[in-house]
Amino acid sequence: MKGSKKAFLWVYEKDGIIQLNVKANPEWRDYWRDAFASVIPGYHQNKEHWNTILLDGTVPDDAVRTMIAESYDIITDSPTKRIYEAVKQIPRGKVATYGQIAALAGEPNDPARAVGNALHKNTDPEHIPCYRVVNSKGELAAEFVFGGAGKQADMLEADGIVLENGRVNLKKYGINVEEMLAQRELEQN
Repeated sequence: MKGSKKAFLWVYEKDGIIQLNVKANPEWRDYWRDAFASVIPGYHQNKEHWNTILLDGTVPDDAVRTMIAESYDIITDSPTKRIYEAVKQIPRGKVATYGQIAALAGEPNDPARAVGNALHKNTDPEHIPCYRVVNSKGELAAEFVFGGAGKQADMLEADGIVLENGRVNLKKYGINVEEMLAQRELEQN
């Protein structure tokens, strides 16, 4: 991968067979090995995190594509990317707290700091509406974050959110994270 210099796929020929080494999550590693005799522990790789696919015609193309895509996802995954995807899920007229975004992003360690750092670096505010993120008391970010005093309040009010004493009523405008996580799980299964 350009930039990170991490590899998600190695392609080579060994013993007359094209072989692919792919990164594998430990929970899926054994599934693939058990499903296909031609998926073996990674050749010249860490056997805990890599599988080798022997392209001998016994592993269906869709399974090969899935393993390659999973490997790519493992390498390109980042907390910041997951945080941005979580923020994109906040609908117009709703807000989320830093902790809720951390839960949606699967970022349990020091969630407020991780979310705050990611949102502070947001280079695409048009598509990543970080102004919809508030603290656990419904308080808005510091004045400098969105370009001046009252900017976040203005953006929230444009979304139809009414502030009460400079705060967002989380009971009225807050998202339901448990419902969103349950919906995500249903979609994945």
